[in-house]
Amino acid sequence: MVKKNKLYFLLPLIAVILIFVNESFGDSIFSSPYGQDINKYSIYVHFQPEWNSYPGSILYVITNVWSSPNNSQSSTEELNYDFSYNSVVSDYNSNKLEYQKQKSFVELKHGFSNCESSWKPPLYRYAVDSVRNSIEVLQGTQLNSDPYVSIYPNIPNDKYNSEKQEEIVKQGYTQFIPVCTSKNSTSYEFAVSINDKNTAFDAYFVPSETELQNYLNGDSFIFYDQKGCFTTNHYSFSGICNNIGKNSGLLIIVPDNLELSLTKVNISLHEQLPS
Repeated sequence: MVKKNKLYFLLPLIAVILIFVNESFGDSIFSSPYGQDINKYSIYVHFQPEWNSYPGSILYVITNVWSSPNNSQSSTEELNYDFSYNSVVSDYNSNKLEYQKQKSFVELKHGFSNCESSWKPPLYRYAVDSVRNSIEVLQGTQLNSDPYVSIYPNIPNDKYNSEKQEEIVKQGYTQFIPVCTSKNSTSYEFAVSINDKNTAFDAYFVPSETELQNYLNGDSFIFYDQKGCFTTNHYSFSGICNNIGKNSGLLIIVPDNLELSLTKVNISLHEQLPS
């Protein structure tokens, strides 16, 4: 415990030293040491009274790391947009009333999720995020040293078995999270975790958003069935899915039995660089 406390003190100190040292080299503090583009956004879902989980909500926090073919449009600062009354916000996602299986919910997307807006962290931001990530690694909640690419431990649900999960997800909530890629075929590693330990999620890499509608209609749906591309009945999971198409994405299914007022689902998607 003493060793960990020392690290909690030393890591921020090292980050501060790095920042001040780098300031002596002029504008280099604003350059980015990170090699890929980052697209971060969140999706807030509020259930209406038709759901057993009402009045609860789900917050999906998504980090999509990928290699943009046009780096000139990438900023070294996380994108900040002016959403004042007079600004043009037609591309910004607003509140929408949606339905799944005759049950309504309100969906709000925070930020741009179209893979066209991305950023790279400048050195000072990278240093701060690295410190935070190092603390999470020490705590065991994070297994990767990259602050923008999460790897979570694979933890199956211990509250009920897979047979019950298969039954109750049929009336659950389903979210499609697209990947960002310019390639026709690529490989993605992904990580998903949920903070409600009374329930669990299923996650499938699927070839397109069409499979979301197939699943909701009760039809068979296509997913990448190789090892590492899907999981069922887990609290957290990490995997690598190879040779996926550019329209692919992650289908996440959460049962309609949430007990928290706000259930948080963390999602990390990372396009792998060629070795």
